[in-house]
Amino acid sequence: MSDIWDAAKGVLGTVAPTIATAFGGPLAGMAARAVTGALLGEERASDKIDEAMLAIQGASAEDLHKLKAEENRFAEKMRELEIDVERIHAGDRDSARKRQMQTKDKMPGYIASAALVGFFSILGALIFVDLPSASTAPLQVMLGVLGGLVGQIANYYFGSSASSSRKNEIMNAVLNGRNGGAANG
Repeated sequence: MSDIWDAAKGVLGTVAPTIATAFGGPLAGMAARAVTGALLGEERASDKIDEAMLAIQGASAEDLHKLKAEENRFAEKMRELEIDVERIHAGDRDSARKRQMQTKDKMPGYIASAALVGFFSILGALIFVDLPSASTAPLQVMLGVLGGLVGQIANYYFGSSASSSRKNEIMNAVLNGRNGGAANG
């Protein structure tokens, strides 16, 4: 189940980052219901995280478009409820950093180093090594999972890029407004 979880998290982080962020905290059930409702239909919606991860793994391209639409609804609902998911996760990262400083635990650094080495090793293999065709798909899944982990590592050590994400949302809203206006006018 761990492989399914890791692969699904990578897809979810790319297609629906707000929902993915909610999975890491007290809103996980709400996030799971959003995913299963979008992918399996409202009548089969569930707040079980494992069911959401299985639904993501079996998602088609059309399903991913549904999930992206659900991402927009979910983000709007979070704003209406005045829930700042990023603030929740920033507090979580801060407590992890404080714990590391107090305990002088070196394990997070080792894990981060291993993830970075793994990411760039797989990336290099995919680019520079002539691999058997049967091995490229699993390596691409591993690269996606490690890519998500590298992003989390960067957030942990260097802070979140929430302001950059907000900037992108505003730019998308402006562009979508222009495109909608052009289509109508």
